[in-house]
Amino acid sequence: MGSKNGKPMLREEDITQLAQTSGLDRKQVEEHFNGFMAEHPNGKMNKKGFTTMLSKALPKKDASKMDKHVFRVYDTNLDGFIDFVEFMVVYYVMADGSPEEVLLKIFRIFDMNSDGVISKKELTRLVKDMYGMIKSESPEMESKEMVAKSAFAEMDKDTDGKITTEEFISACLGQEELSRILALKCVDIFVQDD
Repeated sequence: MGSKNGKPMLREEDITQLAQTSGLDRKQVEEHFNGFMAEHPNGKMNKKGFTTMLSKALPKKDASKMDKHVFRVYDTNLDGFIDFVEFMVVYYVMADGSPEEVLLKIFRIFDMNSDGVISKKELTRLVKDMYGMIKSESPEMESKEMVAKSAFAEMDKDTDGKITTEEFISACLGQEELSRILALKCVDIFVQDD
């Protein structure tokens, strides 16, 4: 995104890229941008605005403890805000991306400090925050601690104490049980129920 006289504007290359990747035409991209700007006149959505939007968009999901984690997926430049291009890229990857592309975005939910790997501490924290979502559909699910420990063992194939993007994607696509459940619960946050 660029700016003109201090006001955020969509650059020609942004419109072209978003039109190519989203399946929207140029006019639709511009309409979405205008809607985003109406809600966020400075061109950026902060965490509070994101939390409000998430609760309105997903009123039936128990995702209240997940908002800060999901925010990281969108805030790709780590400036503490989501701009229109960041928002649209993630939205369309989640809607139409390949399984690998979707899992790369989901990885950012798990990688809390954005260092490119998931530590045991990060996974344990995420499981704690999303345990209510897991337990509501799987009442027989083990304790938070056991879920985190078992999922970490599934994903950390080389047992080096950290999970890489490759290990994460491999475990999720390889149908490792807890890895798949955790990833699907994260994807579920982005998907509306009919």
